[in-house]
Amino acid sequence: MSKITFSNRNNEFYQSLKVSVDEYFEKNKIKKTGDWRLFSKTIILIGAAITMYCLLMFVNMSVLPALLLCAALGFVFSSIGFSVMHDANHGSYSTKPMLNDLLGLSANALGASSFFWKQKHNIIHHTYTNVDGIDDDIAKSPIIRQCESQKWVPAHKVQHLYLLPVYALSSIFWLFFMDFTKYFTRKIYTTEAWKMTAKNKAIFWATKIGYLTFYIVLPIVKWGFLPWLGGFLLLHAVMGLTLSLVFQLAHVVENTEFETIALDETKHIETAWAEHQIRTTANFAMGNKVISWFVGGLNYQIEHHLFPRVSHVHYPAISKIVMQKCSEYNLPYNKYDTMWEALGSHFRVMKFLGKRPLVLEQQVAA
Repeated sequence: MSKITFSNRNNEFYQSLKVSVDEYFEKNKIKKTGDWRLFSKTIILIGAAITMYCLLMFVNMSVLPALLLCAALGFVFSSIGFSVMHDANHGSYSTKPMLNDLLGLSANALGASSFFWKQKHNIIHHTYTNVDGIDDDIAKSPIIRQCESQKWVPAHKVQHLYLLPVYALSSIFWLFFMDFTKYFTRKIYTTEAWKMTAKNKAIFWATKIGYLTFYIVLPIVKWGFLPWLGGFLLLHAVMGLTLSLVFQLAHVVENTEFETIALDETKHIETAWAEHQIRTTANFAMGNKVISWFVGGLNYQIEHHLFPRVSHVHYPAISKIVMQKCSEYNLPYNKYDTMWEALGSHFRVMKFLGKRPLVLEQQVAA
């Protein structure tokens, strides 16, 4: 297993930042967890998802309205993942652990596994962000190449053209392959998975069977196989695209940095962990309240990576503090004013990474 350590000899930036952020919460007498904004959003999103599902299952309708509902349901599922599941599994939804655990299971209702997600995301991704060889979020090679240290194959020349179909398939791949691979191999990419208790295993299989029942078996009974297949694929195409693009815009854009580590290598990074988060992460569309609402504040990824135990409803406020501290300590603060700018940056990066590396060009020439 690979191992990375960070240098905390010069951690003044993060210490100063934490003091300022704590002062903000104390001065305003508010908790770091969610408030009425998050609770109302939870009711709206889950209520909308249940309503759409019931309409599809109990109301006879023509093909076009049914497909539009499937697409809308896929988008709402994504937003539940961003807003409810994400905060809950980080422990930032509520001060009550039982409520966090309960709402964290919304990941299972969406077809994933909160058990594996917590380790993959909270521990691996948040600690080793953009570290090729550990961070599972950038481990899509050889399908796509997300950093220069990853192996290049000729198909990558056109990866910027097939990115969207790959992203559209990502949640189906997640549903039918990724969780089961983690379960049976007991590994999350190159990291040993946590040991599962009997309760963990029971929840894993019960919720997988539940998903199979509610989103495959019952809809086939209601609509027939081909209509179900069309709706199911459309739902997941929208869901996969939305989830993938939002997370890719946080880390695989211009100016974000990457590290690499070989299998079983031990490596020391000469920067503090907080500075690593700053350099490997980017924000987008910070002034767009509609985008912020639907993506659960994940357009403020810098703040999220620095303070994952703070609910996303507070990110716009503390972003001002983070920007000020970054300026004070001469650190970058990567941000894009609009989502379109961030998307353009992501596709430019992926097109660049699709070019044959110079070392291979030289080998061919020789």
